[in-house]
Amino acid sequence: MASLADNPLDDFLTEDGAEAQQDDGEESWEPPNHRRGSRRRNRATGLPTIVRFLVWVLTLVCLVVLADRWALLYAEHKASQRIKDSMHLAAAPEVSIGGFPFLTQVAAGRLDSVRITVPDIPAHRVTLTQVTATADDIRIDGDGPTSVRGALVRQVHGQVLLSFADMNRELGASQVAFTAQGPGRVQAQGTLRIGGRALSVRADAQIRREGERGIATSVDGIQLDIDDLATYRPGTRPSEGLHLTPASARRITREADQIKSMLTVPAIVHRLGVPDSAVSAALHDEDKLHQLTGAPRFLHDLTEINLVDVALAHPSLLKRLGLDLSLLTTLTKLTRPQIADRFSFAFQLPKPPGGSLQLQRVAVDKDGIRADVSGTGLLLGH
Repeated sequence: MASLADNPLDDFLTEDGAEAQQDDGEESWEPPNHRRGSRRRNRATGLPTIVRFLVWVLTLVCLVVLADRWALLYAEHKASQRIKDSMHLAAAPEVSIGGFPFLTQVAAGRLDSVRITVPDIPAHRVTLTQVTATADDIRIDGDGPTSVRGALVRQVHGQVLLSFADMNRELGASQVAFTAQGPGRVQAQGTLRIGGRALSVRADAQIRREGERGIATSVDGIQLDIDDLATYRPGTRPSEGLHLTPASARRITREADQIKSMLTVPAIVHRLGVPDSAVSAALHDEDKLHQLTGAPRFLHDLTEINLVDVALAHPSLLKRLGLDLSLLTTLTKLTRPQIADRFSFAFQLPKPPGGSLQLQRVAVDKDGIRADVSGTGLLLGH
């Protein structure tokens, strides 16, 4: 009886299905065809496999490159520390190892090139702004990138820079500035306080190579300007001592009282080479005085007279000319080495622990003093 009875779900399903068909106007649901879907998947099964393979290969390459770069950075750091310790530097240099990949170079026991930059090396009175060197054909002593004991550098070349900015700070003390004067010359110009007075100073320094690793200077052409009245050059040569400036000499020749006071000093007359008769006539006749002092030769000869001995023997004359006797006394006590020492300097490159390192060409440009460096057979880290 139960099997003959109607299933109440049939009416429910039939009604829902009929209503859905009437309401939506869609076809009745059919079970999916699994055979068609399997064909579509089979055609696309190859693509994910290739993508996965490429991802794995790319990941492996990235890991290898990262390992190579990490080993490179580690080796550069260790080399920097070893160079700092072996050459007793204040700061660790910057080391850059060239070539790729790095690990294959280490496995072969050699490096293509290494660039080393060492900033701010103390060198007596001055600081070398930068020493840059590129080493080629380096043989490594070690068992791997983490156990490098040292290296042999067959060839190295580079450059040393001593900048004018550092020289101005260390030698000039913000009062004297250094500039390029020529291929191998440097000019110092500024002010110095002497005898409680600020005097303008100029000096020339000749740059020369000293030995294999040193640079030194010889200072000459030192000149101290006492306003626009006179210039003082330390030394005993005719061009040195105390001399009137052309402007000051021209002004004195226009002042009758001042030029007459100078002509009354026999030492000045003798150095001017003026006959006594001409001097006597000029002292008593204004026209002859102007005629004598107005000659171009007289003005030139007046600036050539060294007034040191004359002024000390005739202090009143010095006062008439507007010069301070106490300042002149202080200047005459200064010797050439005492003044030149304020502008002179010398330095030596650090001696390498092994091999040879020497300076080559030395030149001066707008930025400072540059010298080429070369070396052979340098041992680092041993």
